[in-house]
Amino acid sequence: MQPQISVITLGVANVARATTFYSEGFGWEPVFGNGEVTFFQMNGLVLGIWGKADLEADMNRPCAPAGSFALAHNVESAEAVDAAIARLEAAGARTLRPADAPPHGGYRGYIADPDGHAWEIAWNPAWTVDKAGHVRFGV
Repeated sequence: MQPQISVITLGVANVARATTFYSEGFGWEPVFGNGEVTFFQMNGLVLGIWGKADLEADMNRPCAPAGSFALAHNVESAEAVDAAIARLEAAGARTLRPADAPPHGGYRGYIADPDGHAWEIAWNPAWTVDKAGHVRFGV
């Protein structure tokens, strides 16, 4: 199978609130929204925001607790980590871990969106982020 992820869908309590958070906090523009679901075109995949109950019914199982995984958003510098976290906090995020330099290098912090989904905001000097937002592992 080809190594790819097509869509990541987050189950949320309130689609309108989550859409506003991702639009204002990250600055992402939805490519589709109908009140029940919102899609954001990302760098090679789609991020979906869907009501938790609807997602559970579609999967035929309960959603895992928020925070059982972390998504990551890489940026171009350590300063951009701090700026992104500040913008996300202003849009309603809760800081889980203030930005700092981990022992393995780089700079990162963690926030939770209004539904508790964890996001790492990171800069890694060994990774590149191109203008389209594609991250390349390694130098």
